Amino acid sequence: MSASPRRRWRTILTAAAAAAVVATGLTACGSGSGGSADAVRLGYFPNLTHASAIIGVQEGLFQKELGAAKLTTQSFNAGPAEIEALFSGAIDIGYIGPSPTVNAYVKSKGQALKVISGSASGGVELVVKPSITKAADLRGKKIATPQLGNTQDVALRYWLKQQGFTTTKDGGGDVHITPQDNAVTVDAFGTGAIDGAWVPEPTASTLVKAGGKVLVDERDLWPGRKFVITNIIVRTDFLQKHPDLVKAVLAGQVAANQLIASNPAKAQADVVTALGKLTGKKPNAALIAEAWKTIDFTNDPLASTLVTGANHAVDVGLLEKPNLKGLYDLTILNQVLTAAHQTTIPEPST
Repeated sequence: MSASPRRRWRTILTAAAAAAVVATGLTACGSGSGGSADAVRLGYFPNLTHASAIIGVQEGLFQKELGAAKLTTQSFNAGPAEIEALFSGAIDIGYIGPSPTVNAYVKSKGQALKVISGSASGGVELVVKPSITKAADLRGKKIATPQLGNTQDVALRYWLKQQGFTTTKDGGGDVHITPQDNAVTVDAFGTGAIDGAWVPEPTASTLVKAGGKVLVDERDLWPGRKFVITNIIVRTDFLQKHPDLVKAVLAGQVAANQLIASNPAKAQADVVTALGKLTGKKPNAALIAEAWKTIDFTNDPLASTLVTGANHAVDVGLLEKPNLKGLYDLTILNQVLTAAHQTTIPEPST
């Protein structure tokens, strides 16, 4: 690996860590520090794995619980970009994958954020050209992920290492990993610029529709076929100053997952409509229905799988051994679950 990409990666992490210190109030308060008592800024991705957030917005479930407090939203392609927004105070609460969650927590020395709920499990595949029939065929091929260091990027690198392949952060090694926006990935696959991608839904099913095939369903790599793909994080200072607003958002989250369980057809229709607005291209409803089958929506953050994923990031050189003590705070979630007559979730012992 060349020195320049390594320096760029370290610069990004250093800047993120510094921003986290500001965002958590360890230095003088900036304009975004603490947030507002009458507003919540929510981040999420235009992915099926973030359907709880999408439906909560589309159906007005968050706003209903927030009452007079205003909800504003921002969408992101992948976790590292959303973390930058959280660190800078641009958003207060975010739906995000486990790898950027861990990176942010570690870089801020446990000060920047808390995981306050789960949201989804599954919904990720490695889709490749039909000519690739086994892992060995990936040697020399170019495979996309949403962003360097995001959850899918870590998963791909770890899996490739288990297959005996080397990878580097700048796209070198036995298999060439190319981080890029999911929309770019779809076009790149169609033109042959990449040979496959380890991506979440609905991008994975879109690639299959474009002629690809699933080589790896990530669920098959986890015990019980369950792993956290999306959890909910909050800036620590926002949680401390506005627990009522956090509770309102979590009430909307629980209501969204209830709707998903009770009326999946309605939930899928909401997602089709919302993704059309977010991406500028309305997805095929049948494709969404098929991809939906790969995802479990759950308020349980599946903490043990986050820890395992963090160990995978350590193994591929994207993270030093983390101290995750204090990462989770499910107190408010369990209050909401109790009020909704649902089973509470034991506090993880990380």
